[in-house]
Amino acid sequence: MTEFEERLEATYAARTYGDLAPLTRDLPAAGSAAPVNLVKQPVAEGEIDWSQRIGGEPTSTGGFAIWSGFGRKGRWTVGERFTAFVLWGGGEIDLREAHFASREVEIRLFTIMGGINVKVPPELDVTVKGFGIMGGVDDRATGAGTPGSPRVVVRGFALMGGVGVERKLPRAERLRIKDERRREKLERRDERRRELEERRERHGRLHEERLERHRERLEDRLDRLDRHHHRRRRYGDDED
Repeated sequence: MTEFEERLEATYAARTYGDLAPLTRDLPAAGSAAPVNLVKQPVAEGEIDWSQRIGGEPTSTGGFAIWSGFGRKGRWTVGERFTAFVLWGGGEIDLREAHFASREVEIRLFTIMGGINVKVPPELDVTVKGFGIMGGVDDRATGAGTPGSPRVVVRGFALMGGVGVERKLPRAERLRIKDERRREKLERRDERRRELEERRERHGRLHEERLERHRERLEDRLDRLDRHHHRRRRYGDDED
């Protein structure tokens, strides 16, 4: 029912047939016997629940900077069409915590003697297109996302500048991974410490066992010497 309400809300907000296409793309065709899973699948820990981040009114549809800069980051809603222009400046667009007004989003970036950097989460479906004149558009972030991810198409043009798109984990995820690594490091250190203590205990027990065997041998030798002297004294008394 939650997904149905989300689709219904997006349907009422649609203005064109193109807005309806993403809402029906994953539904079976009319007369099809394909089963439809009405149970919302649980999201694994660390994964993004895209159903909670698609839909709603956009909070920004563009950016503009001349001899300055602009930034879009944090929890903001990307419009279905987002256009940015930079002249002798810079721009930063962070989609790692962003929401999306539509499942299909197009980001158009134009820069002249400047640069625009786009940060996307590893789970996002991204396609980067564009070209540069005495500049460049980095398309290494192009790749598929996780199931349910919106599709983001980045189109860039750079004149004596650059447009870069990089996949980067959100700050909270980076901190979580950093904490996990720190915890694993501490666990390995504790394990090595326990192993060292156990090794010392084993060496201590072996040393004590060797000392005990040496003590027993000395006592046995002293006992034999004592018996030997006792026999000599007794035989010597008999001869006298």
